[in-house]
Amino acid sequence: MGKVYTKTGDRGQTSLVGGQRVSKCCDRLESYGTVDELNSHIGLLITYCTDAHDAAFLTDVQRALFVVGGYLATDNASREVRHGNIVTPDMVQQIEAEIDRLETVVPPLRLFILPGGCRAAALAHVCRTICRRAERCVFRLVECGAEVDEQVTAYINRLSDYFFVLARKLNVDEGTEDVVWRRETKN
Repeated sequence: MGKVYTKTGDRGQTSLVGGQRVSKCCDRLESYGTVDELNSHIGLLITYCTDAHDAAFLTDVQRALFVVGGYLATDNASREVRHGNIVTPDMVQQIEAEIDRLETVVPPLRLFILPGGCRAAALAHVCRTICRRAERCVFRLVECGAEVDEQVTAYINRLSDYFFVLARKLNVDEGTEDVVWRRETKN
């Protein structure tokens, strides 16, 4: 790797993988930039995890998101080289299996809950909302005509569900109750 700074983006343009120059405000950059933001927050979340299994699973998610970000940063014309196996059906099923495992640990959900609880759970909720934004960004990219593998969108969709259940499990780990939403009533 060369220098961290290249000075080629000083005027609002950057290069995609493959060399195509685009605006730093384009939908493709927004999609992989949001995936990168999510990945950074996951790194912070890992520092709050006391369960080694949770930390290891999150690290695997980070690795997958790094590849997803690279995939999204590749313009469609250069993608033949990178197409396929970015996200596999097995990877989506692993998230589903982890959600199922976590749901055996948390009490049944009977009411809406507010994001919060212990610090780790609150951060997992932040990851959930960033993941939802990443999903919207990727679908915006698709609506603009970019081809995005369906397994990538399925993975990101399941991942946000995972963060919701993980947040609840992290509260259980800390002995903290979920924050239940109640409509305020005026007396």
